Amino acid sequence: MNAESNSEEIANSGLLPQLDMMLRALWAAPVRNKLFLLSGALFLVIAVTAWGQIRLNGWNQPFYDALSRRDFPHFMDQLGVFGLISGALLILNVAQRWLGETLKLKLREGLAHDLIQNWLQPGRAFRLANAGAIGVNPDQRMHEDARHLTELSAELGIGLLQSSILLITFVEVLWSLSNNFVFHIDGHHFAIPGYMVWAAIIYSGSASLLSYWVGRNLIDRNAQRYAREADMRFSLVRVNEHIDAISLTSGEADEQRRISMDLAGVLAATARLVTGLTNLTWITAGYGWFTLVAPILAAAPLYFAGNISFGGLMLASGAFNQVQSSLRWFVDNFSTIADWRATLLRVASFRRAILATDVLHNVESRITFVTGDPGRISIDDLEIGSPAGATMLAEKNITIQAGERVLIVGETGTGKTLLFRALAGLWPWGAGKITYPKGEQLLYMPRTPYLPPGTLREILAYPAATSTFDASAYAHALGRLKLERLAPMLDVSQRWDRELSEDEQQLLAFARILLHAPPWVLIDEVLDSLDDELRQGVLDIFAKDLVGTGIIHIGRADAHDHLFSRVLHLVKDPTLRRLGTGNTAVIQ
Repeated sequence: MNAESNSEEIANSGLLPQLDMMLRALWAAPVRNKLFLLSGALFLVIAVTAWGQIRLNGWNQPFYDALSRRDFPHFMDQLGVFGLISGALLILNVAQRWLGETLKLKLREGLAHDLIQNWLQPGRAFRLANAGAIGVNPDQRMHEDARHLTELSAELGIGLLQSSILLITFVEVLWSLSNNFVFHIDGHHFAIPGYMVWAAIIYSGSASLLSYWVGRNLIDRNAQRYAREADMRFSLVRVNEHIDAISLTSGEADEQRRISMDLAGVLAATARLVTGLTNLTWITAGYGWFTLVAPILAAAPLYFAGNISFGGLMLASGAFNQVQSSLRWFVDNFSTIADWRATLLRVASFRRAILATDVLHNVESRITFVTGDPGRISIDDLEIGSPAGATMLAEKNITIQAGERVLIVGETGTGKTLLFRALAGLWPWGAGKITYPKGEQLLYMPRTPYLPPGTLREILAYPAATSTFDASAYAHALGRLKLERLAPMLDVSQRWDRELSEDEQQLLAFARILLHAPPWVLIDEVLDSLDDELRQGVLDIFAKDLVGTGIIHIGRADAHDHLFSRVLHLVKDPTLRRLGTGNTAVIQ
């Protein structure tokens, strides 16, 4: 089962498995205890606020009775009571807002750290990137979707808790007000204990059912919209990153066409969402307007029968409002719940895909990676699976000794980069065994060097700390690669991948190797891309400064310049170990 099918499984598994996926992430987060404390404090504040609202609702009766009697002194007393109650509620509201916003912050911290930590486990991000649609736009899932999910979760959770507490507290008030009322109709007497409670339940229940029936497709429409938004964002970033090549080839019109197609997808998905929200508004707004008179209509029989005073009418109306608004939480938040479900689906599917990239996929076997004796690398019966067949070495059992320089050559299309990925442990699909020397560092040089953001000193030391090496060693490494001009800028931070030419970036990567002086280096065709003068400078460094470093270079036969003592041969057999195009291992 591959990562994409795992994501489909979580998408189709319903709410509980998706929630379980997210709760596991938060449970493992370092901020777990803070989340418990914040949640407990919020519960306490909301509970005290509910008690205050009961007091405020009870204040309605003496206040409005004083108005009906034109009792000015009692009226002024009740205004003073109102000031005390409302002042305390104001403090509680501010505390609830601070706790709620802090809870959002900590939820995002916990979820984002979990996603990033799992994503950047060795080799996982690479395998996920080759896992099909689920591996596209991981930045969107970890940044925007995670933020949106945690904010909506906090808001909906706090709202649901508050509505539940208010419902429990005000049901008792409303029940006691209407418990002994008897209807007199055509000479018959009907007693409905707590009928106002049942009226609130029927009123809110009908609204909830209609809202669900009309708006149930909003979850899918929100999910489609987020997917299209992510596609468009990816297209815009891609164009910005390759604007030089696009401008040189006058490809702006073609890129505009592609982006316009993505924009059309966004607009179409948004239009479908707008239609769904509009249809839902007929229900939510309709019930919202009727709610202005619904409490009075429900309490009117009590008032006209003389069971309650005018103040009692307002008390019953306020209690009815609290009960039905608590019951209508689902109606009032249905569009937000649909948005939350869509975001939860995207994040849960992504997290499931991250964790599923380590499982065995639809291929006969995996390459075995083990550690062995120091001072030697062994490659035995290596066959690398790919959609185009098996890439393999013609030599079946190979041992490379410490300090040995080996060149691996192959025709175009034999899969040199695939071999590089397999030897680096990134591509596990195939067969055979690769044995690494225990306790010895192996540095890798892909064809395109990676310059992380930061200073030149940090780039040279990457991934180690800058304090690992002597300060003078940085300038020496730059000087040996004829990059002396960069020495005064060692502590300057900028986008060096844009400031330096391609050759300078490659030389900076070799300067990093010189600084680290590893016992082993694996290189993917980098020497082939350098001109003769620069290549000779690099070869001189390997010959004089890195005498003990073993080198495995994957490239062309005419580029060895007497550096390599042995040549191995890469071949391909299209009939062996073909991976299906739907498999996680497909090259994107």
